[in-house]
Amino acid sequence: MNEGARAVVGAVTTTTVSVLPVFLTGGLAVQIAAELGFDPAGLGLVVALFFGVSALASLPCGWLVERYGSGTTSRVAVLGAAVVMAAVAAFARSYPALVAILLCSAWCNVLGQLSSNLTLARYVPAHRLGLSFGIKQAAIPLATLLSGLAVPAVALTFGWRWAYVIGSGLALAALLVAPRDSVGREQTPAAPGERATAALSVIGVAAGLAAAASSALGIFLVASAVDRGVDAGTAGLTLTLGSVVGLTLRLAHGWAADHRAGGHIAVVAASLVLGAGGLALLAVPGTPALVAGTVLGFGLGWAWPGLLQFAVVRLNPSAPAAATSIVQVGVYGGGFLGPVGFGFLAAQLGFPTAWLVGAVTMLVAAVLMVLGRRMLVAHQARRSASAIAS
Repeated sequence: MNEGARAVVGAVTTTTVSVLPVFLTGGLAVQIAAELGFDPAGLGLVVALFFGVSALASLPCGWLVERYGSGTTSRVAVLGAAVVMAAVAAFARSYPALVAILLCSAWCNVLGQLSSNLTLARYVPAHRLGLSFGIKQAAIPLATLLSGLAVPAVALTFGWRWAYVIGSGLALAALLVAPRDSVGREQTPAAPGERATAALSVIGVAAGLAAAASSALGIFLVASAVDRGVDAGTAGLTLTLGSVVGLTLRLAHGWAADHRAGGHIAVVAASLVLGAGGLALLAVPGTPALVAGTVLGFGLGWAWPGLLQFAVVRLNPSAPAAATSIVQVGVYGGGFLGPVGFGFLAAQLGFPTAWLVGAVTMLVAAVLMVLGRRMLVAHQARRSASAIAS
């Protein structure tokens, strides 16, 4: 296996394992809630707090990854996830204990994501970098798949705690393929001014708004459809269809990025506009609108994270982890605020209004994404002019 392929395998494995504790909790929520005594609102609170802590940890973790390299931080993230899952199995005897332990895994998720970004940026050839980020982002649906399989295979047979024990074992096994630093390949981080921090902050806000609108899809789509009179089975199958389309287009976005000279953030903005149309369709009654809205919402409105990370890395090759950490603050912040805000709107004003607000939010995100791109282009032009003058 060549160096680039090893980097992709290591990045996907690290990303999957580091996010597994929270997805495993979601997949096993029914069994865990029956023992520890919490309702769906309690699960929503755990997920919201997880992303809130992730947002706070993003910038410090970006500094750590740039300082100590992707190899060391990848293994720390994987080992931390293994310890957290073992701790849930052994010590989560109450809901507060479960929350406290899971929140300790938030930094593992952030560290794993950012170290994987640095691994791909350093070791994957430039003409395959876009596809590699698409494959890495497929690790999120992979973690969801593993969590779903854990229910019938382990939780209903041996008990939910054993699922965490097995997850901890898988994480320890993942250390064998975790990325390792090659001598001479890690580079000195760029000075903060070279990262176009203002432009990246605008893009981060845009990503946060987009994530806030998109995160509601996986959480509320089925409930919204059933509330509008769609059969529960049809709603569930539609959610599965959306997930498959989203996974496929994440890979397609990456492949297409390798065949374009630039304009990646503009493509993200265009995807958000079409995704906003999908969210608006979810406010329309009937199965056809549900299916079309789901395909557009998942396929375009929530398939952009890998492409955005790739674009940021390409524009900041000297400090990819630090640059993407700025954007990830927004993504995690959106993951924290989105479900809470959508749930409040749905409860007070109904699902159609909540979807329409989500559509408007996604359109605002697209506008800010274009603005951030223009700021990046202007920043690069100033840098080029300074280099010529010197």
